[in-house]
Amino acid sequence: MVSQASTNGDAVFESVAELFSLLSTPVRLKIISALCNGEKNVSELLSEIDTTQPNMSQHLSTLYRAGVLGKRRDSTQIYYRLQSERVATLCRAVCTQVAIEMDPEASIDPSERLLPGTTR
Repeated sequence: MVSQASTNGDAVFESVAELFSLLSTPVRLKIISALCNGEKNVSELLSEIDTTQPNMSQHLSTLYRAGVLGKRRDSTQIYYRLQSERVATLCRAVCTQVAIEMDPEASIDPSERLLPGTTR
């Protein structure tokens, strides 16, 4: 017999793993970063992110279906925006921490690092 706490804990870990899987692609992280300061259309995103239009559309669709992005149509253009500020906050925190750790000038205690095996 499985306890209720164990079942709830499993659901939490499964949900977090699903979120991390969604965010495990650099292009998707770049899209989220590009939309942090407001909505943009596909052309604007393509000018900031080095990828093909079909690849961009696929990632936008995935993030939209997952509820991370919202979209609106204006004539022939589709504008995307962040639907989940919490996802943006999570991405910003992790990306900022990793950038700090990758800085050769940074002296960070090994116990405070996110990146494994990056001690100096």
